[in-house]
Amino acid sequence: MTDVLVLGGTGWLSGLTARRWRDAGASVTCLARGSHPAPEGTTLVVGDRDAADAYAGVADRDWDEVVDVSRDAGQVASAVAALADRTAHWTFVSTISVYADDDAPGADETARLLPPLRPGDEYDYGRAKVAAEAAVRDGVGDRVAIIRPGLIVGPGDPTDRFGYWVSRLALAGDGPVLAPDGEGRSVQVIDVRDLADALVRVGEDRRVGVANATGSPMPFDAFLQDAVEAAGFAGALLRASDEWMLAHEVAYWMGPRSLPLWLPADMIGFATRDTAAYGALGGRIRPIAQTLRDTLADERTRGLDRARASGLSRADELALIAELPHF
Repeated sequence: MTDVLVLGGTGWLSGLTARRWRDAGASVTCLARGSHPAPEGTTLVVGDRDAADAYAGVADRDWDEVVDVSRDAGQVASAVAALADRTAHWTFVSTISVYADDDAPGADETARLLPPLRPGDEYDYGRAKVAAEAAVRDGVGDRVAIIRPGLIVGPGDPTDRFGYWVSRLALAGDGPVLAPDGEGRSVQVIDVRDLADALVRVGEDRRVGVANATGSPMPFDAFLQDAVEAAGFAGALLRASDEWMLAHEVAYWMGPRSLPLWLPADMIGFATRDTAAYGALGGRIRPIAQTLRDTLADERTRGLDRARASGLSRADELALIAELPHF
């Protein structure tokens, strides 16, 4: 039986990955703080990855596979120091945010990276992942796969980004919805279920190397149209320019009072990464329409009008719409 250690295993992606490994017949151990339960059929070892003895409960045995999703470079380096000699293969989940430049469409895994985060630097997600990648490479050598997902989406998404559009369109019904100028903008995502499946496949085959794990880029307006169809939206999409949005304190990409997935016009490379290496690993991408439908079902369960980590509240959106010069 394959012995798999998931560093985490109780969060969104890590928990699903643990379940996928379990379903593949592996013996799965999850190392986590214990504030949330590990998936049924797996073993939870309680450990704080910031503590000196974090890996004491798992460092005394050999592993066929270690999976790490951490965004903390120090945690990753500590895990490598404790476990690299005890595992046959290591999969590190990084991010496409490691790249330094977002102005060139179609860039592959050889593109220039951000400088690694150093101790004492102000935290930066992309730079932290670069430092973590370096720690894994240095410690594990030629037994590592580094997977760089694009925007991870699908049911259960705690960031509230992708689900904003289909849930807002469903909530609005035949009312108006505020949308950005989509010309020249792209959307590039991977369903969390496809990513978890790919992580298992990479571990089973002991694949090595680096791969951008995400779907093909699609025009932002095409994505919106798919969301309109999934939601059965019968209202009007009211467009506003970047300048108007920013003047009214609507933010790009994510977070409160934002329009999720909307990017600055000069970031044409961020959501157009080359994905050939992911396909060569056997990675799959389900149709965006399926992900939208499943996400909407999840959003309905969680509440279409709930407070969100990303996006506009409906009240704020309607207030902004009332200020549009053409409305």
